[in-house]
Amino acid sequence: MMSKVALVKVDSDVQKSLKQALKLIGGIDDLNVTERSVVVKVGVFDPKTANHPTVDVVSAIVDSFSKAPRIYLAESDNYRGTGLERLQIWKELFTERVVPFSLSNDSDTREVEVASEKMKFSHLLFKPNLLVSTHALRKYDKGTILKNLFGLVPNRKKARFHKKLERVILDTYAAVGGVDLAVIDATRTFAGLAAAEGSATNVLVVGRDAVAVETVGATLVGLNPEKMQVIRQAVERGFGEGSIENIKVLGNSLESVKEKFLQCAFKNVSSQSLTTF
Repeated sequence: MMSKVALVKVDSDVQKSLKQALKLIGGIDDLNVTERSVVVKVGVFDPKTANHPTVDVVSAIVDSFSKAPRIYLAESDNYRGTGLERLQIWKELFTERVVPFSLSNDSDTREVEVASEKMKFSHLLFKPNLLVSTHALRKYDKGTILKNLFGLVPNRKKARFHKKLERVILDTYAAVGGVDLAVIDATRTFAGLAAAEGSATNVLVVGRDAVAVETVGATLVGLNPEKMQVIRQAVERGFGEGSIENIKVLGNSLESVKEKFLQCAFKNVSSQSLTTF
């Protein structure tokens, strides 16, 4: 079956746009249930920059899971700060039901093997809980929505993993049972992993197949998905679809939004120059 990815322009009402995107891919009625909590892995490296999902997009994701008993906005520690410190970007969303959660502080863990190393992952990351991956779109050859899973690793000092980054990302994907919903926040798009300010592109990319969502996002910023190792290896491991020809893009066509992305001042970013991230 062909993977479905919704590509929806955002005018002013982000919640309405996400609702439209979810409808296009067949809805999430099977995910939005009272029996399953939701972990939303938000991507934020440095809270002093804008290179992360907006409050409006994360709020729309939260609202989409209206039946979930608990929604955890999750992040791990890094050398820019603790997970809880960096999650304060979304503090206006916190309630008794929507809570910030540090993946580095959980005492209830499950041992997994990632890149031949034993580590302890938070119990929240495993089924029956649902995992949503959301990040701002950036032009980076290691990915956006899949690269976001690197933040599930609880270790604060993650630099040692960068020489085997794709393996770490995909072993993590396998360990937690995959991503249930992927949402690329391309309301702003960034020239690279470390870019502080983005260009307004006003699009959401949404799907149940995280690899397919990554593929569409990469195509939008002018990358060749078939040359991206994280996508190629994900496809080899059977995690999703990495060929744009085999992805059913719904809503707005790639061609109809490409001009907006071509206007952005993207620059090539060397992965070697970003190893400290």
